[in-house]
Amino acid sequence: MSKECPEPPSERPPRRPRYPGKNPRRFEQKYKELNPEKHPETIARVIAAGKTPAGTHRQICVAEILEILRPRQGDIAVDATLGFGGHATEILKRITPGGKLIGIDTDPLQLPRTMERLRGFGFGEDSFIGIHSNYAALLKILRANNVEGADLILADLGVSSMQLDDPGRGFSFKARGPLDLRMNPHKGVPASALLAKASQPQIAEWLHENADEPRAFEIARSLVEHRVIRPLTTTLELGEAIERALRNGGRRPESREVSAAIARVFQALRIVVNDEFNALENFLRFLPESLKPGGRAVILTFHSGEDRRVKKAFAEGAQSGTYRAISREVVRPSPAEISGNSRAASAKLRWAVRS
Repeated sequence: MSKECPEPPSERPPRRPRYPGKNPRRFEQKYKELNPEKHPETIARVIAAGKTPAGTHRQICVAEILEILRPRQGDIAVDATLGFGGHATEILKRITPGGKLIGIDTDPLQLPRTMERLRGFGFGEDSFIGIHSNYAALLKILRANNVEGADLILADLGVSSMQLDDPGRGFSFKARGPLDLRMNPHKGVPASALLAKASQPQIAEWLHENADEPRAFEIARSLVEHRVIRPLTTTLELGEAIERALRNGGRRPESREVSAAIARVFQALRIVVNDEFNALENFLRFLPESLKPGGRAVILTFHSGEDRRVKKAFAEGAQSGTYRAISREVVRPSPAEISGNSRAASAKLRWAVRS
């Protein structure tokens, strides 16, 4: 008499990793925040606390942008810095059916995720296309897609929370990660490679020009002295070298002063690594040609170097007659928005209307 083969044990899903304490601290442990569609109650709780859920991004000045751009059904729109797709989603709701949005992003890791999200919201290829490129190539992108001009163009120049929060991208000094800072990790060289070769005067110039760092010379000297002993390869090593520079002379700086200086240095290096000012200047140069007559553009900036360039380009365009109207005063997020999202505090919005 043959024996029956026992049934194989049912496969159980792997358990989530355990972490110490009540709440997860490391980015990769925040599995609920990293899966917002499956855990909406967690997302709502994090936002209610005035924070940004890990792996997501909270769009800024949405009401102000929609009021200025006035998207309508049938419009051709461009989100030149697609990111998490928050602004794009609200624009798509207003231009469809019949309209189309072109979303541009230089980050090859985030773009497919955002495209999948927008497809999940019901925006097919007839209403939305995603382009992996730098927004400096806007005019070429429009022509390649047989678009003579857009009705509205948005560029949000802030770094998305997806990049800031992920230690593996090297944008944040709050956790150990590679000293990278590249928006496109497959292109160019990381910040660690730049700091390994740059002279002390060159580093000081970056810090002064890109972040108005008052201790630029002392910090540059500290970074050069550090690399003589060992290369700067992680975000925490860079932060420690900056803190040592502020302690020179026996003075003990306050933690807020240290954090502010580190943030400025990271900003300055990020601008260099990604050649951000040149990209912005090229975008502004070809922006008028990218708009239809009467087309509207909104640019959201997050530090003075960006805002100066946008203000100057719009003013020159108004003087030459290229733009029939521009924002004479900068638009800022409301106090309520800043209270609920601290990352909105430095945002400045300017707009222009094509003649």
